[in-house]
Amino acid sequence: MTARVLVPWSDISVPAELNAVVWDGRGTPPDGLDDVEFYVLPYDQGPAAAKLIPQLPSLRAVQTLSAGYDNLLSLVPSGVQLANGRGLHDLSVAEHALALILAAQRYFPRWFAQQQTGSWDRAHTRSLADCRVLLVGYGSIGRAIERYLEAGEAEVVRVASTARSGVHGIAELPDLLPTADIVVLVLPDTPQTRGLLGAAELALLPDTALIVNVGRGTAVDTDALTAEVSAGRLRAALDVVDPEPLPADHPLWTLDGAIITPHIAGGSDSFYPRAKRLAERQLAHYAKGEPLENLVN
Repeated sequence: MTARVLVPWSDISVPAELNAVVWDGRGTPPDGLDDVEFYVLPYDQGPAAAKLIPQLPSLRAVQTLSAGYDNLLSLVPSGVQLANGRGLHDLSVAEHALALILAAQRYFPRWFAQQQTGSWDRAHTRSLADCRVLLVGYGSIGRAIERYLEAGEAEVVRVASTARSGVHGIAELPDLLPTADIVVLVLPDTPQTRGLLGAAELALLPDTALIVNVGRGTAVDTDALTAEVSAGRLRAALDVVDPEPLPADHPLWTLDGAIITPHIAGGSDSFYPRAKRLAERQLAHYAKGEPLENLVN
């Protein structure tokens, strides 16, 4: 009997051994999904797509197109394989991280505001070159960011959950933070990373240091960061926040020294073709009874 799979695209190549049902995460899921064995989650379509997982009684494998999967662990039944999208977002997130850094260092918000009034008020700016950048989170996305930073002739200090050759451990942050010009966070949401940069840690940073977060907003104490930016002591360039979405009346939106984008670092044009190719490979693996790539459970 042909196995059924639930996929988010109608133009995906599916092996002959599989029968595809299409749902892009919008609206109500199709009826008759009790025999679906493989579910490719739609990307960036909110919690409804993930909440469908426990409602698929024949499910044997789930493919998320996100690198992070912490929100899925409690939804995936025991015995069901979960694979993530490791590698899909590397270049998209790295580009966005670089854009946030350069926008902050080269005062782009100021120049954009001046453009609206036709003002030609010039000033010299900061730079990325020769900055000491703590790169906190050294997985595949972190390594992609590192390539951009090194191309910009920054000094990169690698930090990961545990120390290894050439990489500092998170436990060393109290000694590293006072030396940083820029801190880039590329961390998942785990009990170990939540509140990693609180008031005490932020206080260790030198004046005018820049916090860039493209991982999960929970890694930073938002109230403590807001206080530091409000005082003009630190700066922030954030694609993720806590809470998310950031309330419309939150002071971070309008503070000088803060740049905020709405968690869009991973969703560039380069992502979608890569995501489809990964899903096609995974479906081919499944049809042949081969191990899936990027298994996380």
